Amino acid sequence: MTKQDLIDQIKLIAKTKYKKQIEYTSGGRTNTISKFPSVNDVLVDLMTDQYEVFVTDIEWVAPKPTTFRIMLGNSEYFFLMHTDRSWVATVEGKKFYLLNLNEKQDAINSIARVLRYGKAKGDTEASTETASAAGGAEEKIPEELPAA
Repeated sequence: MTKQDLIDQIKLIAKTKYKKQIEYTSGGRTNTISKFPSVNDVLVDLMTDQYEVFVTDIEWVAPKPTTFRIMLGNSEYFFLMHTDRSWVATVEGKKFYLLNLNEKQDAINSIARVLRYGKAKGDTEASTETASAAGGAEEKIPEELPAA
C-alpha cells in the first residue's frame, strides 16, 4: 500500500462519516442525533428507516446510563437506554433487551401497540366536542317540513 492509497482511503472514510452526520442533522434533531448517531440505527431497527414520520422528538434525559425519551406523534413515548453490551428499550414500563432477538421483536410489537393508541387526549376531547356540537345542530331541524 502506497502513501497515496492510504490518503485516498482516509478521504473516502471521512466523506462517508461526514455524509452520515449531514443526514442525521437534516431530520430536525440536530443536537441528539449528531451527538449519538447510534440512536438512529436503533430506531431504524425498531421501526423503519422512515421513523421520523412517527417520532416527533428525541430527548436526551440522562447522561449515565445514556437514556433517551422517544416522543411519538400521539404524545406517547418510550425510552432507549444504552448499556455496555446493547440497547434496552422501555415501553409501557417493560424492559426489552435488544440484544436478544425475541425481546427485540417484543419491543417492536409494543411500540406498534403504543402507536395504535391514536391521537393525544387533547385532540380526542376536541374532536368529541366538535362531534357533540354537530349533533346539537342536527336536533334543531324543524319537525314539520313545508308542503311542496
